[in-house]
Amino acid sequence: MQAFALQLIVKLKANHMEKMNFAISINSSKEKVWDTLWDDTSYRKWAAAFMEGSYAVTDNWKQGTKVLFLGPGSSGMVSRVAENRPNEYMAFEHLGEMKDGAEDTSSESAKQWSGATENYTLIETTNGTDLKVEMQGNIPGEFKDYFLNTWPKALDKVKELAEEK
Repeated sequence: MQAFALQLIVKLKANHMEKMNFAISINSSKEKVWDTLWDDTSYRKWAAAFMEGSYAVTDNWKQGTKVLFLGPGSSGMVSRVAENRPNEYMAFEHLGEMKDGAEDTSSESAKQWSGATENYTLIETTNGTDLKVEMQGNIPGEFKDYFLNTWPKALDKVKELAEEK
């Protein structure tokens, strides 16, 4: 493991809402980390940790707009940008799934994701930026181990990209 802070906390709340937190320290400005997260080219590079060929379809990450997090075959997540404070905080509310290019917000598997949130917080430090990612909601059991294994890889890639000169 690289010489940087990687913190992982998994908590089960009393209301059965799963909360997963991931964090990494990056030797780069908040602006550079933000651009790395949300620029289409770099987003595709770090999101490939979840699935090769991942991409997002968005209206420039505008607050209140729909965003589709997709992989090959146009399958993935239907979400909404709940909040966007540039260089500080981005929050998504998941609404359902995309299956073969069609939105699904009503099936049982789609409803499992409905209302789940994914939040990105950037905190300026003396050495750069701390990036914190929080997922909260009824995260389907088969995805918990996947996220525990995959988020650290994705954050490593964000760090690598943001620290490039």
